[in-house]
Amino acid sequence: MPELPDYLWYSITSLGGAGMTLPLAFAIALWLAVGYTWRMAAGWLVLLGAAIGVVTVTKLAFLGWGVGVRELDFTGVSGHAMLSTAVYPVALFLMLLWTRPPARVLGVLLGLAAGMAVGVSRVVLSAHSPSEAITGCLVGAVAALLFVRMAWKAQPERLSAVPVAVSLVVLAVLMHGVHVPTQRWVTHIALKVSGHDRPFIRAKWKAVRDVQPGAAPVSQTRDTLALISSSHV
Repeated sequence: MPELPDYLWYSITSLGGAGMTLPLAFAIALWLAVGYTWRMAAGWLVLLGAAIGVVTVTKLAFLGWGVGVRELDFTGVSGHAMLSTAVYPVALFLMLLWTRPPARVLGVLLGLAAGMAVGVSRVVLSAHSPSEAITGCLVGAVAALLFVRMAWKAQPERLSAVPVAVSLVVLAVLMHGVHVPTQRWVTHIALKVSGHDRPFIRAKWKAVRDVQPGAAPVSQTRDTLALISSSHV
């Protein structure tokens, strides 16, 4: 991993927070509705909503029922990585929609790079495992690229590049660092739905490998049998 001061990693990871990316996503939808069609705006929100649904379902499954992949240290798709990889390519694509295709492609690639940087920051800060950050980037990239493909040939009707770019940049600056307790909300929902008193925790989940509730670990069972055998000698 690149050697950067912790405050820089925290600054990078905040780029993927819901407090910043969701307002940007809604602003993108508003510009699409104003300058293009409501269908394009709805298409963007549906794609982003589906990606958010993937993140939410995987997190609920782990927090409520302990469903994950121990071999990959996977407990749920990274929301920061997904949101940043989905929103920033589309934001830059919208800003550059009046330019030639190579410039649009470059903007989308820069947006994807920003999302991947957020994914790396989540791993560096021990907020997520590599598998969770990678899947977050993949889910977000799929949503972004599907929308870019859908909107590639769109022609602006009532928009110019300047107000779109300025509004999105100003909104990003204003919302940078704003915290939304999404993890707490998801945990609350998981406990309500599963009926458990406490959520599953990564450390304890990783420590228990294929042991049924109430059953002793294999190593403990073997030690017990050896002790019984020695007592009869």
